[in-house]
Amino acid sequence: MNLELPLIIQKYVKASNQHDVKSILACFSDHAVVRDERKEFRGKQTIRKSIVETIERYKFHFKPVSATEDNAEVIVAIEVSGTFPGSPVTPDYHFTLDKEEILALAIN
Repeated sequence: MNLELPLIIQKYVKASNQHDVKSILACFSDHAVVRDERKEFRGKQTIRKSIVETIERYKFHFKPVSATEDNAEVIVAIEVSGTFPGSPVTPDYHFTLDKEEILALAIN
């Protein structure tokens, strides 16, 4: 990863590529909200279930390709490859951060 990303996003990407559910979850605040695939996941327990299902279903790998900041958000275009039709795709990951935690993540 050659982009200058906030440390918590670097940790999230690394843990995601290792499919390390515990480490991915550690990146989120207790009351985080994730929006992905037209669904909303609130709180660590719900987010954990989504992470496990996504890893099992898609066997994904992340490669950040660009990043910008827009007010309180860090928007990272991430090339996602895996076992899904149309792989790879490059959605934007909209991170809302507070210190060393992800408060919200919306994947578009």
